[in-house]
This record gives sequence, structure tokens and C-alpha cells, in this order.
Amino acid sequence: MADQKVDPELAEFVNMEQQKQMIQGQVHKLTDTCWEKCMDKPKDKLDYRTEGCISNCVDRFMDTTVAIAGRFQQLMQKQM
Repeated sequence: MADQKVDPELAEFVNMEQQKQMIQGQVHKLTDTCWEKCMDKPKDKLDYRTEGCISNCVDRFMDTTVAIAGRFQQLMQKQM
């Protein structure tokens, strides 16, 4: 194949779409995890306990994700 240059706009678009896909994947994982942890059985509406459980689950999931991302970034910077 001939030496082909990648269009910078196309590369940026692809990168953004990949990031969107990763975020959507995280949201689905979060939803599945917290739903399984907090929902006993389907109800007409969330009770106080279930709502608190879901809120706490989301908070812990986000805290963990941020901590892991921060640690990964530190490791990457040390390698450079």
C-alpha cells in the first residue's frame, strides 16, 4: 500500500466516538451492577432504602473509577 496520511479531522472524530462508546459501556456496567445489588424485586416506585442503595452504589462506582484512572495515569507518566 502507498503511504497514506490520516485526515486529522477524521482521526479526531473516530477518537471522540470511541470515547463516547467507552462512556456508554461504563454507564451500562454501572446500571447492571447497581441494579443487581440494590433491587430485590420490581416495584411501582423506588422506596427510600432502594434509592439510597442505588445512590451509594453509583457514588462508590464513580469513586473507584476515578481512583483507578488516576493511578493508571500516574503509572503511564512514570513510564515516559
